[in-house]
Amino acid sequence: MPVAGSSPGLIYIAENALEPKISIHAFNATEYTIEETNTISHLKNLLNNKNLTFWIDIKGFKSESLFELLNEDFNINKLVLEDITRTYQRPRFEEYTDHVFAVSRMLFFDEDSNLENEQMSFILTDNALFTFQEGYNNCLDPIRNRLKAGKGNIRISGSSYILYAIMDVIIDKYFEILNVWGEDLDAVEDRLIDKPDRSIMYDIQGIKRNLISIRRVAWPERDKLNDILRSDSPLITDQTKMYIHDAYDHCIQIIDIVESLKEISASNMDMYLSIISNRMNEIMKVLTIMSSIFIPLTFIAGIYGMNFARQDPVTGMLMPDNMPELYARHGYLYTVLIMVVIAILQVIYFWRKGWFK
Repeated sequence: MPVAGSSPGLIYIAENALEPKISIHAFNATEYTIEETNTISHLKNLLNNKNLTFWIDIKGFKSESLFELLNEDFNINKLVLEDITRTYQRPRFEEYTDHVFAVSRMLFFDEDSNLENEQMSFILTDNALFTFQEGYNNCLDPIRNRLKAGKGNIRISGSSYILYAIMDVIIDKYFEILNVWGEDLDAVEDRLIDKPDRSIMYDIQGIKRNLISIRRVAWPERDKLNDILRSDSPLITDQTKMYIHDAYDHCIQIIDIVESLKEISASNMDMYLSIISNRMNEIMKVLTIMSSIFIPLTFIAGIYGMNFARQDPVTGMLMPDNMPELYARHGYLYTVLIMVVIAILQVIYFWRKGWFK
């Protein structure tokens, strides 16, 4: 992490930063080329060709000279470059004299199905779009495939349309992720009905934590799209704003889905706690019934376990207030029979009261 109190506009290169991989896509209605490189030293001259639209896809930040060239050749504000390299920014949109700057948060699952949250930064000029990723993941392959196919508006609508198309892919990915979590919540509900266990609680809590993560992304993403719609920048065409409005509506849908899934997860958690509570009540009821049956039996056994004899075995003296039944003929069997009868009568009473239902 950068040191607290460091100068504003300081480009931050992390120790584990990846070497830059740069793809330069040049296209118009009839042609499309792609160049793979690791430098942009020749890019300024290349962008002078106004007959082409360019998408410069930059992955990996381990090159301070790369960002210095962006500042020198394209007059990119150093504060913007700082925000690109410090990859904990919230989605936002900023206008400058000859370019605009935007940030999105790209969500995807890694190989272990854990949610990854990566920053995607954009710099838009009149005929070029720069995108910046810290990692090498290929979440933007749909855009590359559309450029190669050359169908639709993607080659003819300018650099601002590419900006919209990438943002739209990022937002569509939110739908896919929410769909996975929705199916997970349905599976959790089935498990709650069939056989609830402690793992359900951890699964629900994990989904709730992820929903909070996507909510932190979706709200500022909506605000960012609204800022673009209200922008007067000539770099964003009216046609692109029409599509941006559609992405804005999608973002509102995502927020609604997130809130719905949060309610479902809270409902499932309440159901789990209710089931566990009911199970505990059932256990306590069984224990109460067993205790109620054995309390009078224990009382009888306790009385006759005191062994106060009727006659003193040493002197032979009779003690009339002591137990006359202690040496009664068949006394043990009679006592056991009485205890069995008491137990049976209690079971019948509890059954009639509905305790065994």
